[in-house]
Amino acid sequence: MSGVVITGWSTVSPAGVGRTALAERLAAVAPGVRAGASGPVEPPRAEPVDVAALSDEPLPTPTGHALVDFDVRSHLGRKGTSFYDRATALSVVACGDALRDAGVDLDDTNRARLGLVLGTSLGSFRSTSDYTRETLVQDKPYLVNPVLFPNTVMNCAAGQAAIRHGLRGVNATVATGSLAFLDALRYGSNAIARGYVDAMLVGAVEEFSPHRAWTTWLTGRPDQPVPTGEAAVVFVLTRAEQPAWAGVRREAEVLALATAYGPGGGPAADRALTGCVVRAVRRAGVDPAEVDCVLTGETGEDDTDEFDPACAALGQVPTRIRASRLFGRCDAATGGLALATFLASAPAGDTPRLALITSRSPEGGTAAAIVRGWPGAGASDR
Repeated sequence: MSGVVITGWSTVSPAGVGRTALAERLAAVAPGVRAGASGPVEPPRAEPVDVAALSDEPLPTPTGHALVDFDVRSHLGRKGTSFYDRATALSVVACGDALRDAGVDLDDTNRARLGLVLGTSLGSFRSTSDYTRETLVQDKPYLVNPVLFPNTVMNCAAGQAAIRHGLRGVNATVATGSLAFLDALRYGSNAIARGYVDAMLVGAVEEFSPHRAWTTWLTGRPDQPVPTGEAAVVFVLTRAEQPAWAGVRREAEVLALATAYGPGGGPAADRALTGCVVRAVRRAGVDPAEVDCVLTGETGEDDTDEFDPACAALGQVPTRIRASRLFGRCDAATGGLALATFLASAPAGDTPRLALITSRSPEGGTAAAIVRGWPGAGASDR
């Protein structure tokens, strides 16, 4: 077992800002998924919204899963936020809300013991692309705005969040696409287990932009287009014997993680993912028959690339929950959204629930995690 627990979390997603907004969205689209339901139920597919206001450039489709009215200044004020790109703004707000949700008591005695790791595909695709374009189209000597250069670095969101909230511990960005959240979860768990920090903010972010919208459109299945989504998801992790300043409430426990690679994808990746799940279950020390649900990153209606290998490893067919049905294609943030959805629909009784989270990349990378959700992990009562 990893010995790492979650003491609080937050999402900035099309549902809004914070866990309460997510719980209310779940209750609205699927009453059976509300906090207190007797068992996990996969939400129905949510309708995308009009996202034309987010871009002056052509979009492949006028709809998507985005928080259209998000304004970072309404959450953080004007000071220091003028040059945030969208991914950074979403991340900074999510980190602050997760710290508040966990009740983290941060001061100069523990700042160096609290770190941050964020998963992403490649940072802000829009910032990198637009800045690069400016270096090509401007007159010599290529008068680009130097203030915007930090946004082109993949570590921008994690760095700005640490600066804003005064985090001086480990700071890292994991850019592994669809595997990024589980890789970040593993990174953060290892940092705590090896004593580099006492607690970590662990999450992932993807912004909505024309660049990602076109990427989603051109790399998806033409017969089953999936709208582009955006989200920042952040969890506060600490040791099971956590320091009081990191939050006293236990929302969930990360029991085990495993990763593998199946060269080229296809059957090799199937076997790699099955092996991941087997190892994760064994390390967690749980009965595979007790896993209530599998949280997958699949997007298509008939896509079972993750669910089938997972079921083969578990020897049973649990409920499947696909975050993409609610939030569109969120790439790196998908695993975090799935875990947040699981926790937001925590049971009202005294029995904890086991969830298996899976991820798989087109190149054959696979990852799996076993998480135990404790009762009362739904909408915050703080």
